Amino acid sequence: MPADQPTILATSGGYRRAQRTSFEFNALIHHAVELSGTTGRPRVTHLPTASGDQRWLGDDMVEAARVAGFDFSNLYLFPMPNLDDLEGHLLEQDVVWVNGGSVANLLAVWRVHELDGVFRRVWEAGVVLAGVSAGSICWYTGGTTDSFGPELRAVTNGLGFLPYGNGVHYDSEARRRPLVHQLVADGTLPTTHCTDDGVGLVYRGTELVEAVSEQDGKGAFVVSREGDRAVEERIEPRRLRTP
Repeated sequence: MPADQPTILATSGGYRRAQRTSFEFNALIHHAVELSGTTGRPRVTHLPTASGDQRWLGDDMVEAARVAGFDFSNLYLFPMPNLDDLEGHLLEQDVVWVNGGSVANLLAVWRVHELDGVFRRVWEAGVVLAGVSAGSICWYTGGTTDSFGPELRAVTNGLGFLPYGNGVHYDSEARRRPLVHQLVADGTLPTTHCTDDGVGLVYRGTELVEAVSEQDGKGAFVVSREGDRAVEERIEPRRLRTP
């Protein structure tokens, strides 16, 4: 069942510690399923492209999905796509979840496989696009990244479904906030939407409709340009129920 309009959930979270498995899906991933409107067993596919399609991560995701009760699959692109019809598979899903890692490498690999166009059609068809860190930045025009080395840099060639910049891990990595402010102030990034760890931003079409959180005391932020400086506005997230 597709969402009633194009939907993106862009996050800096989604996981929690577990006892029997490496981790479990936290409230943000469950919220992505809720946004899809599905009433059956959720169909969720996971892309670990940004971390080089490491199979151990895919296996851990399968275990977390079993606990959550999802109909789950991994979509790998290394060393070759593990499915013949990528677009057909993605169109059958309720949620696409993109994991973190190198957003620069993710974007390059996706474009080689023409997934930039595929994802636009999948998004427009109502499949919820969601993800964490690199899997958040990719949907925007760009953001801040350590894809090129320990020193954070701008990435500006995101898919651009959302006409904003994106700042992830806004409270947990000290260099993120000042770099976002610098890049917005000098015009490298447009108005930029940022998330503390554990926070997600919900978009219907290209409109930001809500901030949500799986942790207490966290925030979302909009950084915009006024003259030659950046101005930050806090958005208070709605606390999600812990699954």
